[in-house]
Parts: sequence; C-alpha cells; structure tokens
Amino acid sequence: LKGATLTTKPFICEGSRLMLNFATSAVGHVYVSILDDAGAEISGYQSHEVFGDSLDRTVVFANGPDVAALAGRPIRLKFTLRDADLYAFQFVKPDFGV
Repeated sequence: LKGATLTTKPFICEGSRLMLNFATSAVGHVYVSILDDAGAEISGYQSHEVFGDSLDRTVVFANGPDVAALAGRPIRLKFTLRDADLYAFQFVKPDFGV
C-alpha cells in the first residue's frame, strides 16, 4: 500500500489517446503524468485518478483525453501506483468510423 513510481525511458509519442491495461484494489489507484524527454512535467498532462480493472481505459488528463499535440515529440510517462498492477499502455488513434 506504500505505492511506487515508474518513469519510462524517452520515446516518440504517436496517437491521440493513452490507453491502460491495469487493475487496482478498492483503495488503489494509478496516476499518469506526461514528461518531456528531460523529465519535466508538461503542463496539463497530469491525469485524474484511474482505478478499477480494465483492459483498455482511456486516461483523462487535466487537458482532457486528447494527447495528439504531443505526437512526434519525445516524451516520458510517469506512473504513480498504489495497490495497483499496470500490465500495458499504448497510444492509439480513435476509430471514428464505428
């Protein structure tokens, strides 16, 4: 229950939504912050609390779920977890044809 933080290596962001595959307990949570390649937080890209159990939950940031403005830029993701398991993350382009 103490929690932990994980920061990725820099990578190029592609897509317009960040999706998570994760599970938390009833008291657990996940927060995501998007950082620049030097490790500084990018304003507006700090998530709301994410909790539950999902294969493909869209992360909602202070600026909303759209991260297309970061496409093509090197970024890092910082995950702050408490009583949670993070299995995978991916950036996707929503399918508006459905």
